Amino acid sequence: MKTSDFDYYLPEELIAQTPVYPRDSSRLLVYSTENDTIEHKHFYDIVDYLKEGDLLVRNNTKVLPARMFAYTEHGGKVEVLLLKRFDLTEWEVLVKPGKKARNGVKLTINDELSLTVLSTIEQTGSRRVKFHYQGVFEEVISRVGEMPLPPYIKEKLADQNRYQTVYAKVDGSAAAPTAGLHFTPELIEKLQKKGVEIVDVLLHVGLGTFRPVKADDVSEHHMHSEYYEISEHTAQRINQAVSLGRRIIAVGTTTVRTLESACDQKGYVKATKGETDIFLYPPYKMKCIDGLITNFHLPKSTLLMLVSCLTTREKLLDIYKTAVDQKYRFFSFGDSMIII
Repeated sequence: MKTSDFDYYLPEELIAQTPVYPRDSSRLLVYSTENDTIEHKHFYDIVDYLKEGDLLVRNNTKVLPARMFAYTEHGGKVEVLLLKRFDLTEWEVLVKPGKKARNGVKLTINDELSLTVLSTIEQTGSRRVKFHYQGVFEEVISRVGEMPLPPYIKEKLADQNRYQTVYAKVDGSAAAPTAGLHFTPELIEKLQKKGVEIVDVLLHVGLGTFRPVKADDVSEHHMHSEYYEISEHTAQRINQAVSLGRRIIAVGTTTVRTLESACDQKGYVKATKGETDIFLYPPYKMKCIDGLITNFHLPKSTLLMLVSCLTTREKLLDIYKTAVDQKYRFFSFGDSMIII
Protein backbone atom coordinates (compact mmCIF):
# COMPACT_ATOMS: atom_id res chain seq x y z
CA MET A 1 0.00 0.00 0.00
CA LYS A 2 1.35 3.39 -1.02
CA THR A 3 1.56 6.47 1.17
CA SER A 4 0.06 8.44 -1.71
CA ASP A 5 -3.09 6.30 -1.39
CA PHE A 6 -3.91 8.32 1.74
CA ASP A 7 -3.69 11.75 0.17
CA TYR A 8 -6.68 14.08 -0.14
CA TYR A 9 -7.43 17.67 -1.11
CA LEU A 10 -7.77 20.17 1.75
CA PRO A 11 -8.22 23.92 1.25
CA GLU A 12 -5.89 25.80 3.59
CA GLU A 13 -8.74 27.88 4.98
CA LEU A 14 -10.24 24.75 6.58
CA ILE A 15 -7.22 24.27 8.87
CA ALA A 16 -8.51 25.47 12.25
CA GLN A 17 -6.32 28.17 13.79
CA THR A 18 -8.19 28.66 17.07
CA PRO A 19 -10.36 26.46 19.30
CA VAL A 20 -14.12 27.02 19.46
CA TYR A 21 -15.91 28.08 22.61
CA PRO A 22 -17.40 26.27 24.38
CA ARG A 23 -15.40 23.15 23.62
CA ASP A 24 -18.37 20.91 22.88
CA SER A 25 -19.90 23.31 20.33
CA SER A 26 -17.53 22.00 17.65
CA ARG A 27 -19.18 20.10 14.82
CA LEU A 28 -19.47 16.32 14.89
CA LEU A 29 -19.62 14.07 11.84
CA VAL A 30 -21.30 10.79 12.76
CA TYR A 31 -20.50 7.77 10.58
CA SER A 32 -22.41 4.54 11.14
CA THR A 33 -20.47 1.53 9.86
CA GLU A 34 -23.59 -0.62 10.16
CA ASN A 35 -25.82 1.62 8.08
CA ASP A 36 -23.12 3.34 5.99
CA THR A 37 -24.68 6.71 6.81
CA ILE A 38 -23.32 10.15 7.67
CA GLU A 39 -25.00 12.67 9.96
CA HIS A 40 -23.91 16.20 10.74
CA LYS A 41 -24.24 17.19 14.40
CA HIS A 42 -22.43 19.08 17.16
CA PHE A 43 -20.13 17.46 19.68
CA TYR A 44 -22.61 17.90 22.53
CA ASP A 45 -24.93 15.58 20.56
CA ILE A 46 -22.54 12.71 21.23
CA VAL A 47 -24.71 11.89 24.23
CA ASP A 48 -27.28 10.59 21.72
CA TYR A 49 -24.81 8.17 20.12
CA LEU A 50 -23.26 6.68 23.24
CA LYS A 51 -25.53 4.37 25.22
CA GLU A 52 -25.84 2.91 28.68
CA GLY A 53 -23.20 0.24 29.18
CA ASP A 54 -20.70 1.71 26.72
CA LEU A 55 -17.13 1.98 27.98
CA LEU A 56 -15.40 5.20 26.95
CA VAL A 57 -11.59 4.99 27.11
CA ARG A 58 -9.55 8.20 27.04
CA ASN A 59 -5.89 9.25 27.31
CA ASN A 60 -5.23 11.38 30.41
CA THR A 61 -1.77 12.58 29.41
CA LYS A 62 -0.96 16.24 30.03
CA VAL A 63 0.97 18.42 27.60
CA LEU A 64 4.19 19.88 28.92
CA PRO A 65 5.16 23.44 27.93
CA ALA A 66 7.73 21.57 25.89
CA ARG A 67 8.93 24.26 23.46
CA MET A 68 11.87 26.38 24.60
CA PHE A 69 14.53 28.60 23.09
CA ALA A 70 18.17 28.26 24.01
CA TYR A 71 21.43 29.95 23.06
CA THR A 72 24.88 28.65 22.22
CA GLU A 73 27.94 30.13 23.89
CA HIS A 74 28.38 32.27 20.75
CA GLY A 75 24.82 33.63 20.92
CA GLY A 76 23.21 31.42 18.29
CA LYS A 77 19.50 30.78 18.92
CA VAL A 78 18.05 27.27 18.77
CA GLU A 79 14.60 25.81 19.39
CA VAL A 80 14.36 22.87 21.79
CA LEU A 81 11.31 20.57 21.88
CA LEU A 82 10.98 17.97 24.64
CA LEU A 83 10.02 14.55 23.32
CA LYS A 84 10.63 11.81 25.86
CA ARG A 85 12.06 11.55 29.36
CA PHE A 86 14.72 8.93 30.14
CA ASP A 87 15.34 9.76 33.81
CA LEU A 88 15.41 12.75 36.18
CA THR A 89 17.76 14.84 34.05
CA GLU A 90 18.06 13.20 30.61
CA TRP A 91 15.58 13.68 27.75
CA GLU A 92 15.18 13.05 24.07
CA VAL A 93 14.65 16.42 22.35
CA LEU A 94 14.39 17.91 18.89
CA VAL A 95 16.80 20.79 18.27
CA LYS A 96 16.48 23.22 15.35
CA PRO A 97 18.81 23.95 13.67
CA GLY A 98 20.47 20.62 14.41
CA LYS A 99 23.90 21.78 13.23
CA LYS A 100 24.15 23.88 16.39
CA ALA A 101 23.57 20.86 18.62
CA ARG A 102 26.68 18.73 18.16
CA ASN A 103 27.71 16.31 20.89
CA GLY A 104 29.16 18.07 23.92
CA VAL A 105 27.62 21.46 23.12
CA LYS A 106 26.07 23.32 26.04
CA LEU A 107 22.91 25.33 25.41
CA THR A 108 21.61 27.93 27.87
CA ILE A 109 17.88 28.63 28.15
CA ASN A 110 18.06 31.07 31.07
CA ASP A 111 19.70 31.48 34.48
CA GLU A 112 17.88 28.46 35.93
CA LEU A 113 17.96 26.01 33.02
CA SER A 114 20.59 24.76 30.58
CA LEU A 115 21.41 21.52 28.82
CA THR A 116 24.32 19.56 27.38
CA VAL A 117 23.98 17.54 24.17
CA LEU A 118 25.07 13.95 24.90
CA SER A 119 24.42 12.14 21.62
CA THR A 120 22.46 12.04 18.37
CA ILE A 121 19.68 9.48 17.97
CA GLU A 122 20.42 8.40 14.41
CA GLN A 123 17.00 7.01 13.47
CA THR A 124 15.20 10.31 14.02
CA GLY A 125 17.92 12.97 14.16
CA SER A 126 16.79 13.94 17.64
CA ARG A 127 19.25 14.43 20.52
CA ARG A 128 19.77 12.88 23.93
CA VAL A 129 20.53 15.72 26.32
CA LYS A 130 21.18 16.29 30.01
CA PHE A 131 19.40 19.21 31.70
CA HIS A 132 21.01 21.26 34.46
CA TYR A 133 18.68 22.95 36.93
CA GLN A 134 17.79 23.38 40.59
CA GLY A 135 14.47 22.28 42.08
CA VAL A 136 11.60 20.49 40.33
CA PHE A 137 11.98 20.18 36.55
CA GLU A 138 8.24 20.55 35.80
CA GLU A 139 8.13 23.78 37.80
CA VAL A 140 11.17 25.15 35.99
CA ILE A 141 9.83 24.46 32.49
CA SER A 142 6.41 25.84 33.46
CA ARG A 143 8.19 29.19 33.80
CA VAL A 144 10.34 29.04 30.66
CA GLY A 145 8.48 26.76 28.23
CA GLU A 146 5.69 27.35 25.73
CA MET A 147 2.89 25.07 24.53
CA PRO A 148 4.24 23.14 21.50
CA LEU A 149 1.50 23.95 19.01
CA PRO A 150 1.73 22.20 15.62
CA PRO A 151 3.43 24.23 12.85
CA TYR A 152 0.20 24.55 10.84
CA ILE A 153 -1.30 26.69 13.65
CA LYS A 154 -0.13 30.25 13.01
CA GLU A 155 -2.36 32.06 15.53
CA LYS A 156 -1.11 32.65 19.06
CA LEU A 157 -3.10 30.67 21.63
CA ALA A 158 -4.77 33.07 24.07
CA ASP A 159 -5.56 30.44 26.71
CA GLN A 160 -2.89 27.75 27.11
CA ASN A 161 -5.39 25.41 28.77
CA ARG A 162 -7.28 25.08 25.49
CA TYR A 163 -4.46 22.80 24.32
CA GLN A 164 -5.16 20.49 27.28
CA THR A 165 -8.09 18.14 27.76
CA VAL A 166 -10.22 18.95 30.82
CA TYR A 167 -9.19 15.56 32.24
CA ALA A 168 -5.43 15.88 31.59
CA LYS A 169 -3.58 14.51 34.61
CA VAL A 170 -0.11 13.05 33.97
CA ASP A 171 2.64 15.37 32.67
CA GLY A 172 4.65 14.07 29.73
CA SER A 173 3.28 14.85 26.25
CA ALA A 174 4.80 16.98 23.52
CA ALA A 175 1.35 17.34 21.90
CA ALA A 176 -2.27 17.08 22.99
CA PRO A 177 -4.46 14.03 22.35
CA THR A 178 -6.73 16.35 20.41
CA ALA A 179 -9.86 14.18 20.12
CA GLY A 180 -10.37 14.81 23.82
CA LEU A 181 -10.30 18.60 23.52
CA HIS A 182 -14.04 18.66 22.74
CA PHE A 183 -15.15 17.31 26.13
CA THR A 184 -16.38 19.59 28.90
CA PRO A 185 -16.93 18.61 32.56
CA GLU A 186 -20.67 19.08 32.02
CA LEU A 187 -20.72 16.78 29.00
CA ILE A 188 -18.74 14.13 30.87
CA GLU A 189 -21.26 14.31 33.70
CA LYS A 190 -24.16 13.86 31.25
CA LEU A 191 -22.52 10.75 29.79
CA GLN A 192 -21.92 9.25 33.22
CA LYS A 193 -25.53 9.93 34.25
CA LYS A 194 -26.64 8.11 31.10
CA GLY A 195 -24.68 5.04 32.20
CA VAL A 196 -21.56 5.44 30.06
CA GLU A 197 -18.54 4.22 32.01
CA ILE A 198 -15.29 6.17 31.57
CA VAL A 199 -11.75 4.89 32.22
CA ASP A 200 -8.29 6.31 31.55
CA VAL A 201 -5.16 5.01 29.89
CA LEU A 202 -1.92 6.89 29.39
CA LEU A 203 0.19 7.49 26.31
CA HIS A 204 2.65 10.36 26.24
CA VAL A 205 2.32 11.82 22.76
CA GLY A 206 5.70 12.36 21.14
CA LEU A 207 7.34 12.32 17.76
CA GLY A 208 5.84 8.98 16.75
CA THR A 209 2.32 10.26 16.39
CA PHE A 210 3.16 13.20 14.13
CA ARG A 211 6.30 12.17 12.29
CA PRO A 212 5.53 12.35 8.56
CA VAL A 213 5.56 9.21 6.46
CA LYS A 214 8.46 9.65 4.05
CA ALA A 215 8.54 6.13 2.65
CA ASP A 216 6.61 5.51 -0.57
CA ASP A 217 5.55 2.11 0.76
CA VAL A 218 3.53 2.40 3.99
CA SER A 219 5.02 -0.81 5.39
CA GLU A 220 8.51 0.71 5.34
CA HIS A 221 7.61 3.48 7.81
CA HIS A 222 8.82 2.99 11.38
CA MET A 223 7.04 4.64 14.31
CA HIS A 224 8.99 6.41 17.03
CA SER A 225 8.30 4.71 20.38
CA GLU A 226 6.09 6.38 23.00
CA TYR A 227 5.54 5.57 26.67
CA TYR A 228 2.18 4.11 27.72
CA GLU A 229 0.44 2.67 30.78
CA ILE A 230 -2.72 0.67 31.45
CA SER A 231 -3.65 0.35 35.13
CA GLU A 232 -5.09 -2.74 36.82
CA HIS A 233 -8.40 -0.93 37.28
CA THR A 234 -8.67 0.06 33.62
CA ALA A 235 -7.68 -3.43 32.44
CA GLN A 236 -10.34 -4.99 34.66
CA ARG A 237 -13.06 -2.64 33.41
CA ILE A 238 -12.12 -3.19 29.76
CA ASN A 239 -11.98 -6.97 30.15
CA GLN A 240 -15.35 -7.02 31.88
CA ALA A 241 -16.82 -4.96 29.02
CA VAL A 242 -15.31 -7.37 26.47
CA SER A 243 -16.71 -10.41 28.29
CA LEU A 244 -20.19 -8.85 28.48
CA GLY A 245 -20.17 -7.72 24.84
CA ARG A 246 -20.40 -4.02 25.74
CA ARG A 247 -19.10 -1.47 23.24
CA ILE A 248 -15.66 -0.01 23.82
CA ILE A 249 -15.28 3.47 22.35
CA ALA A 250 -11.82 5.02 22.17
CA VAL A 251 -11.27 8.77 22.47
CA GLY A 252 -8.52 9.46 19.96
CA THR A 253 -5.88 7.55 18.04
CA THR A 254 -3.43 7.57 20.97
CA THR A 255 -5.96 5.63 23.03
CA VAL A 256 -6.37 3.16 20.17
CA ARG A 257 -2.61 2.62 19.93
CA THR A 258 -2.42 2.07 23.68
CA LEU A 259 -5.18 -0.52 23.73
CA GLU A 260 -4.08 -2.35 20.60
CA SER A 261 -0.53 -2.53 22.01
CA ALA A 262 -1.74 -4.44 25.06
CA CYS A 263 -4.61 -6.66 23.90
CA ASP A 264 -4.83 -10.25 22.73
CA GLN A 265 -6.71 -11.58 19.71
CA LYS A 266 -10.01 -11.60 21.63
CA GLY A 267 -9.67 -7.98 22.78
CA TYR A 268 -8.68 -8.64 26.38
CA VAL A 269 -5.97 -6.33 27.72
CA LYS A 270 -3.39 -6.68 30.45
CA ALA A 271 -2.27 -4.08 32.96
CA THR A 272 1.13 -2.98 31.69
CA LYS A 273 3.52 -0.11 31.10
CA GLY A 274 6.32 0.36 28.60
CA GLU A 275 7.10 1.65 25.13
CA THR A 276 5.04 1.13 22.01
CA ASP A 277 5.91 1.73 18.39
CA ILE A 278 2.79 0.03 17.03
CA PHE A 279 1.81 1.24 13.55
CA LEU A 280 -1.78 0.51 12.53
CA TYR A 281 -2.82 0.66 8.90
CA PRO A 282 -5.13 -1.34 6.58
CA PRO A 283 -5.86 -4.22 6.42
CA TYR A 284 -5.33 -4.33 10.22
CA LYS A 285 -8.54 -5.14 12.11
CA MET A 286 -9.08 -3.59 15.53
CA LYS A 287 -9.21 -6.20 18.29
CA CYS A 288 -10.20 -4.13 21.31
CA ILE A 289 -12.36 -1.21 20.19
CA ASP A 290 -15.82 -0.95 18.64
CA GLY A 291 -15.82 2.75 17.87
CA LEU A 292 -13.64 5.84 17.74
CA ILE A 293 -13.97 9.55 18.45
CA THR A 294 -11.34 11.38 16.44
CA ASN A 295 -10.43 14.66 14.78
CA PHE A 296 -9.73 15.10 11.05
CA HIS A 297 -6.09 14.29 10.31
CA LEU A 298 -3.37 15.40 7.90
CA PRO A 299 -3.13 13.88 4.43
CA LYS A 300 -0.79 10.88 4.19
CA SER A 301 -0.40 10.73 7.99
CA THR A 302 -0.14 7.65 10.21
CA LEU A 303 -3.26 8.90 12.01
CA LEU A 304 -5.32 8.84 8.81
CA MET A 305 -4.03 5.33 8.15
CA LEU A 306 -5.05 4.20 11.64
CA VAL A 307 -8.59 5.55 11.30
CA SER A 308 -8.92 3.74 7.96
CA CYS A 309 -8.74 0.45 9.90
CA LEU A 310 -12.22 1.08 11.30
CA THR A 311 -13.74 1.15 7.83
CA THR A 312 -11.80 1.15 4.53
CA ARG A 313 -9.35 3.58 3.01
CA GLU A 314 -11.80 4.37 0.23
CA LYS A 315 -14.72 4.96 2.59
CA LEU A 316 -12.68 7.16 4.91
CA LEU A 317 -11.50 9.31 2.01
CA ASP A 318 -15.14 9.62 0.90
CA ILE A 319 -16.04 10.78 4.42
CA TYR A 320 -13.21 13.30 4.34
CA LYS A 321 -14.41 14.62 0.99
CA THR A 322 -17.84 15.13 2.53
CA ALA A 323 -16.25 16.94 5.49
CA VAL A 324 -14.36 19.22 3.10
CA ASP A 325 -17.52 19.90 1.08
CA GLN A 326 -19.39 20.71 4.30
CA LYS A 327 -16.54 22.98 5.42
CA TYR A 328 -15.66 21.15 8.60
CA ARG A 329 -12.63 22.54 10.46
CA PHE A 330 -9.57 20.27 10.31
CA PHE A 331 -6.65 19.17 12.55
CA SER A 332 -5.88 19.91 16.21
CA PHE A 333 -8.39 22.70 16.91
CA GLY A 334 -10.84 21.45 14.32
CA ASP A 335 -14.08 19.51 14.39
CA SER A 336 -14.66 15.91 15.35
CA MET A 337 -15.93 12.61 13.99
CA ILE A 338 -17.30 9.48 15.62
CA ILE A 339 -17.16 6.14 13.85
CA ILE A 340 -19.50 3.59 15.41
